[in-house]
Amino acid sequence: MSDELPELIETDGNPVPDNHVVGWFTGAGGKRLRYAIFKSDVSVARGTVVLLQGRNECIEKYYETIRHFTGRGLWVATFDWRGQGLSDRLTKNPLRGHLRRFRDLETDLAIFLETIVLPETRLPFCMVAHSMGALVALSMAPRLANRIERMVLTAPFVELSNQAVPAWIVRLVTRLLRLTGFGWLSSGRDRFPRPFEGNALTTDIGRYARNQALQTAHPELRLGPPTASWLNEMLRAMDRVNRLDHLDQIRVPTLLLGAGNDPIVAQQAIERISNHFRAGRALIIDGARHELLQEADRYRMAALAAIDAFIPPEQAPQPAAGAVTQPG
Repeated sequence: MSDELPELIETDGNPVPDNHVVGWFTGAGGKRLRYAIFKSDVSVARGTVVLLQGRNECIEKYYETIRHFTGRGLWVATFDWRGQGLSDRLTKNPLRGHLRRFRDLETDLAIFLETIVLPETRLPFCMVAHSMGALVALSMAPRLANRIERMVLTAPFVELSNQAVPAWIVRLVTRLLRLTGFGWLSSGRDRFPRPFEGNALTTDIGRYARNQALQTAHPELRLGPPTASWLNEMLRAMDRVNRLDHLDQIRVPTLLLGAGNDPIVAQQAIERISNHFRAGRALIIDGARHELLQEADRYRMAALAAIDAFIPPEQAPQPAAGAVTQPG
């Protein structure tokens, strides 16, 4: 394993935000994970957003969103999940979207909060998580009450929606494949690049092209279809977070943002979970597709306005007169 510090990659039209640090931390099972902290230019930071990506995403995809938060006086702390981005991959074929245990993702997040976010960033801590990252956040939420002040979950992956095959069949088949030692098998063919027409992610052709160009220029950031094991672990986590006894344990105020035209997670699934979630409420952005923070401005700005109104919960404490502050 190289001791060299990781880099942040930039492409035309997607420059690296200023005032950042980047490094490695060690996750569950000794996996090396890439993280970055982006600092605001204000002298006293208003807090830190812990930004959690979805599947097949990386730090570079969120530069535009990171600039939005740092422009508001917030710091941003984020990392590449195991098996994607520049973090350690989990199979010999780096394109396999594999996962052995969902709890490894939870452990990685817990380590990130304790060893990177807590000592190196600024209070209060809030969390913005997308899709798979939102599922991890929701699963961990009962244990986050003393660390995270508020959470925003965008298009949380709480149901396998709009599939040609019923979820119970997917659950059965993927479980059988795992038990027979074939959990590493991919769930579909790797088709890249995909055309903009008919995509499930965004109505914005410019942002879609930017993200495709990033993965074309740097294929080491890309991920192929999920494996049977990944699917099975996600389905088991979905079952857990949808249970009333789990939702009743969550004390962190939570905003669930759904996309009204999302082919991946139906808005009804998000609304249903919010109806049983005392600490949460749902807001649906009509017409938007799955990637709300990569959407056309008419949808993206509505999502960001909702996030800005929700976090941070209050202005960070100001230093006492004569106190020495660290640049933020």
